[in-house]
Amino acid sequence: MATKKLGARFSDPDVQDAGGPETKKRKVEEVDEEEEDERVPAVNSRILCPYLDTINRQLLDFDFEKLCSVSLTRINVYACLVCGKYFQGRGTNTHAYTHSVAEAHHVFLNLHTLRFYCLPDNYEIIDTSLDDIKYVLNPTFTPQDIRQLDRGNMKFSRTVDGTLYLPGVVGLNNIKRNDYCNVVLQALAHVAPLRDYFLSEKNYAKIKRPPGDSIFTLVQRFGELMRKMWNPRNFKAHVSPHEMLQAVVLWSNKQFQITEQGDPIDFLSWFLHTLHKAMKGTKKPDSSIIYKSFLGEMKIYTRKIPPTELDDTQKALLMATDEYQEKVEDSNFLYLTCDLPPPPLFIDEFRENIIPQVNLYQLLSKFNGVSEKEYKTYKDNFMKRFEITKLPPFIILYIKRFTKNTFFLEKNPTIVNFPIKNVDFGDILTAKYRGIIKKTKYSLIANIVHDGEPGKGTYRSHIFQKGSNTWYEMQDLHVIDTLPQMITLTESYIQIYELQDD
Repeated sequence: MATKKLGARFSDPDVQDAGGPETKKRKVEEVDEEEEDERVPAVNSRILCPYLDTINRQLLDFDFEKLCSVSLTRINVYACLVCGKYFQGRGTNTHAYTHSVAEAHHVFLNLHTLRFYCLPDNYEIIDTSLDDIKYVLNPTFTPQDIRQLDRGNMKFSRTVDGTLYLPGVVGLNNIKRNDYCNVVLQALAHVAPLRDYFLSEKNYAKIKRPPGDSIFTLVQRFGELMRKMWNPRNFKAHVSPHEMLQAVVLWSNKQFQITEQGDPIDFLSWFLHTLHKAMKGTKKPDSSIIYKSFLGEMKIYTRKIPPTELDDTQKALLMATDEYQEKVEDSNFLYLTCDLPPPPLFIDEFRENIIPQVNLYQLLSKFNGVSEKEYKTYKDNFMKRFEITKLPPFIILYIKRFTKNTFFLEKNPTIVNFPIKNVDFGDILTAKYRGIIKKTKYSLIANIVHDGEPGKGTYRSHIFQKGSNTWYEMQDLHVIDTLPQMITLTESYIQIYELQDD
């Protein structure tokens, strides 16, 4: 009778029953973790494990999806701390048990409960020397830790193999063609309010979600990646964004792929909007950490242009109608699109094709409320001008380098001359808003660059690390410090500026 009760209690509806005794036996073994742990004798948990010296920390990698390497299930998965592979279960006839007997690998970590076990003897290991492994799997940050990140006393950390790295300045693995995602993730990791919010899991753990709302996985994956990038006790000096990118591929309906290169600005725009929605953000400016950090406001003035084939009298009559009057609408923005002047078509007098240059303030004059720009639709032409009414704490500038015509994609090679510090956005405000908005000076914290031909090429990022007051150039796994003067010579594509307090 007792046996029947046990089988009913621990049966798993997800496991298909073939009817044989072996299947029933496996059902009993694949029990719920908490109930299984209760059955481990308390005396056994105090046994000193003689196999702790077999743990190989250099092979441990918790960046990949937590599923069994044999059965591909996500339920009840353990990591072998000797070879780093994942296996299901720990009872007899489970994959972890079989692996421990066949390979003589004895120390396993439950990836869900963070408890250590010795197989095949099946007793729990309690040892403080294993806390570093637990921390690498699930890094945690106290409010004091987070406050110290931007202080000037940040120290280098050392990996298992002796490599020195600075927390936050770690390479991201390029799985195939996902460098366009890596540069955006590295840039966002240095936006202080966004980083501080995601380093503490309790900030977003209490967000109410409807049943079946799995898009919240994107928020959790981004938080996990952020904590791994800023982990001061990593076993290696790089992080693989594998789980994060899998969530991106899933929730963008394969718009963004790991195997095909995309456009960083498309990914950035989609990612910020999707994070905002996943955290139950509304149209209110302070409804999510995304809007609090990046949301600015502007007025858009639009007037319709009469067709060019009409004579002056007909144009004057049309201009008097309501349809051709200037209309004003209030709009929000997460980033500003800056249009580059077209590059010269012909070579200069020295028979050389010079690289054109333009000043950043010249690009920003588009938003001064005076400059007009023509926009064409399939049947009408409009003139628009933009007046910024509110500056966000962080301004994202998108420098539009690529234009697509009927035949191919073209890249504008114009170099943008910009200062690293004290960029005064007050110069593009109208007199009315210059008096309202007091703080207008910004400093560059991230710069994303495209190298090579359009549609091909590679992306890299320049990141300012406040804790060490140093600029770093990051391209996938390669991280080197660089001079700020070198940044201004690159073909900038996306820039993030931070408002200065003083």
